Amino acid sequence: MTVSRVINNEGSVRVSTRDAVLKAIEKLNYRPNRAARSLAGGEQLRIALLFDNPSASYLAEFLMGSLEEANRRDIQLVVQSLAEDGSESAKEIIARLVAAGIRGFILPPPLCDDQSILDLIVEGGAIAVAVGPGAASGTGASVMIDDFQAAYDMTSHIIRLGHRRIGFIIGNPEQAASSLRLNGFRQAMTDAGLEMDQGLIVQGRFTYRSGMDAAEKLLSIDPRPTAIFASNDDMAAATVAVAHRRHLDVPNDITVCGFDDTDLARSIWPELTTIRQPIREMTAWAVQTAAAIMRNKRGGDRGNPEVRYMPYKLIRRDSDAAPSLWQDGKRNAP
Repeated sequence: MTVSRVINNEGSVRVSTRDAVLKAIEKLNYRPNRAARSLAGGEQLRIALLFDNPSASYLAEFLMGSLEEANRRDIQLVVQSLAEDGSESAKEIIARLVAAGIRGFILPPPLCDDQSILDLIVEGGAIAVAVGPGAASGTGASVMIDDFQAAYDMTSHIIRLGHRRIGFIIGNPEQAASSLRLNGFRQAMTDAGLEMDQGLIVQGRFTYRSGMDAAEKLLSIDPRPTAIFASNDDMAAATVAVAHRRHLDVPNDITVCGFDDTDLARSIWPELTTIRQPIREMTAWAVQTAAAIMRNKRGGDRGNPEVRYMPYKLIRRDSDAAPSLWQDGKRNAP
């Protein structure tokens, strides 16, 4: 699926994908460069953005960064799902794109952690740039944040507020960042001398729906946690919704914190305290790096791919507070 197919309402494009692309186009006032579109064959760089079921809010941020950078550099961007309708295998899709002149691929989570996909791209003679992998793959360039330390810092912040019973919602088990964030949470709890209740660690999948299910489990526990740290903003927003449905005040009855700082974090009430992951900047860097490698300006040695760590930031808003002294008529443990 090219961006132009969404603009022109052509072809079969998943509704969630179309919405994310249109949101990015509207925010950026994106207009395809006509001169660039008129260039013949090899004169214009063509880069494919592959994705497979990322969260809608993450995908929107990802698209904004890539569209803006591609438009600025007169690069044709092709957006392709590997899970659109199941009619083609990943190998067939990648082969088709390479045959169409694509020589660079950008992969967000969870594809950035899928070594088989990275290998298919390289075997096809193209280059891959991974955005947000748990670790550098060695197959291509990558850009990421320190997910372990970011989760450690958020957990430490929640502990400093006075919370001791802290719930944690894990992300998609297929993404390496999920285990890194969980390990950061655990290490912060251990370093603070706090005993971890394994019942307060619940599996999610980085989706809003999975966040609702996880929040229902956590808020049904007696005594319930006084704070919940969700591994991304979608699941944190779902937790806030479940808390409201249970007539709990956020943050006075329960603190809720997220991760990523997507638009969703600033669109709900109360606005989320979260970790700001510079998704747009990471994606822009990926486009720049892919273009540079394709033009042989830098990073040409595939045996020594470039790895970039970008800074994150803890953003405090309105969804966190010190724990209430009382819960359901009972005094909380100090």
